[in-house]
Amino acid sequence: MTRVGPPVDQDLRTARWWSLPRVVDRRVIALAWASFVVEVVLIGTGGLVRLTASGLGCPTWPKCTADSLVSTPEMGIHGIIEFGNRLLTFVLVIVAIAMFLAVVRMLRTRPELFWLAFAQGVAIPVQAVVGGLSVLTNLNPFVVGLHFVVSAALTSVTAALVYRTMHGPRTSHRLVPGWYTGVVRGTVAAVVVTVLVGILTTGSGPHAGADEAVDGGMLHRTGFDPAVMEHVHAWPAYALFALTLVLVVGAVRLRISSKWALLLLVVEFLQIAVGLTQARTGLPVGLVGTHMVLAGLLVGATTAVVLATRASAGREAVREPLDAA
Repeated sequence: MTRVGPPVDQDLRTARWWSLPRVVDRRVIALAWASFVVEVVLIGTGGLVRLTASGLGCPTWPKCTADSLVSTPEMGIHGIIEFGNRLLTFVLVIVAIAMFLAVVRMLRTRPELFWLAFAQGVAIPVQAVVGGLSVLTNLNPFVVGLHFVVSAALTSVTAALVYRTMHGPRTSHRLVPGWYTGVVRGTVAAVVVTVLVGILTTGSGPHAGADEAVDGGMLHRTGFDPAVMEHVHAWPAYALFALTLVLVVGAVRLRISSKWALLLLVVEFLQIAVGLTQARTGLPVGLVGTHMVLAGLLVGATTAVVLATRASAGREAVREPLDAA
C-alpha cells in the first residue's frame, strides 16, 4: 500500500521541532538571543518614555487610566509611548515563557540554563511592579532608577543565557591567573558604580520624565547638581576604561582569547564618546537614549568577560542525571 503524505523523516523532523528540547539546539540559542535583545530594546523604550516626558502618559497602573486598560486618544502621543512600553513587557513575558519551556527538560543535564531562565521569569514581574510604582509615586527619581537597576540585572541574566547556550556549562578549569581574575572583579565593581552613578546623573538632569513642571520640575529629579554629577559619573567610567585596557593587554600577553574584553572596550569607547558629546551639546534626547542602551550592552559585555575566565564544556556537553547509575 502506497503511503500518502510527507516522508517519515520529515514527519520526525516536524515532531522534534515542536517537542520540548532535551539538548541545546538552534531553538534554544535563538530564544536566548531573543531574551537578551528584547531586554536591551526595553531599556531603549523605557528611556524613550522618560526622554519624551511620557512617564505619566498613562497616569495610573496597572491600567492606563482609571477606566481604560489602553491609552485613549485624549492622552495623545505621551499615552501611546507609555502604553507601547508596557506592551513590550508582554513581549518579554512571552519570550521568557518560551525560554523556560525550552530548557525545562534540561533541569538535570543543564541546570544552569534552567535556573537562568527561571531567574529571568521571576524578575520580569518584579520589573513590572517597580515600573508601576514609579508611576504611582509620580515618577519618584529613585524608584525610576530602581526600575533601570532591575533592567540591568535582567540584561546580565539574559547575556549569561546566551553565553551558556553557545559555550556549554562551566568547568572547574580556570583560564586566567589570579591577578587577572582580580582585575575582572575590579572591572565588575567599576561597572556597577558607573551604572548606579549614571542613573543618579540622569535623574538629576533636565529629562524629568513628565511634562508637568511641579516645583520647577524638581519633583521628578534627585535634586543633585547635574554638573557635579556628570563629573562624579565620569570618574568610575574612566577607571573602568583603564581596567578594561589592562584586561585586553593581559589577554594578549597571556595568549588567551581577548574577544570579550575587546568587545567591552569598544562598548566603553562608544559610551564615553556619546557621554562626552551629549554633555557638550545640551543633552539631546537621541544621544541620552543611545547612552542608556549602551549601558545595557555594557552590562551584557561585562557578563561575558566574567564567564570567559573559566573554561566551558561545549554546547553538546551535558551533565549526568542525578539518578544516573
